Amino acid sequence: MGLLQDLQWRYATKRMTGAKVPQDKLDTILEAIRLSPSSMGFQPYTVLVVEDLETRKKIQAVAFQQPQIVEASHLLIFAAWDPLSTQQVQAYMQQIADERGVSMDTLAGFAGSINNMISNGTPEENFHWAAKQTYIGLGIGLAAAASEKVDATPMEGFMPAALDELLGLKEKGLRSVSLMTLGFRDTANDPLANAKKVRRPKENFFQEIVLS
Repeated sequence: MGLLQDLQWRYATKRMTGAKVPQDKLDTILEAIRLSPSSMGFQPYTVLVVEDLETRKKIQAVAFQQPQIVEASHLLIFAAWDPLSTQQVQAYMQQIADERGVSMDTLAGFAGSINNMISNGTPEENFHWAAKQTYIGLGIGLAAAASEKVDATPMEGFMPAALDELLGLKEKGLRSVSLMTLGFRDTANDPLANAKKVRRPKENFFQEIVLS
């Protein structure tokens, strides 16, 4: 199937069977997320992968008891870096230098632009910028899962502060932004499994703009 057929197939799965996602499919989805674009390539977030059922039961308690969290094979937590720091920028520059075989001196201007952005923003503004980057990875992950015929559900229905406390994310310099469950649809119990996908028609979704 092509991309459009894959996206037509996928939906935000409400009930899952508990069957495990094969490791090769999981690895492909995670690698697609890792390869996602981000502003300046900085990738200011971490993806936490939770397979352990007991841990997911505890997470479910701060996510309004949504059944997918425990019925899924894996739960992904997209967590933005908070705070952002010059040390993170330095590590990124070092990685570029090492992998591209260039000197750190040639990257000084690039590093300066990122550091200026961080220094000119408040901690909350920087968090929101980082949080926006996570949604690019989330979107790529949804598309990759559909390509692998793995069901996925994006979620914002949880209590971020409670989840952060449960997982000790503040101490790790992280704040949770969104969740994604990976598994397989339970067609017998999910009323949306066979429902027609509803999207706005392209005639009023897209608008062409021409300035004269």
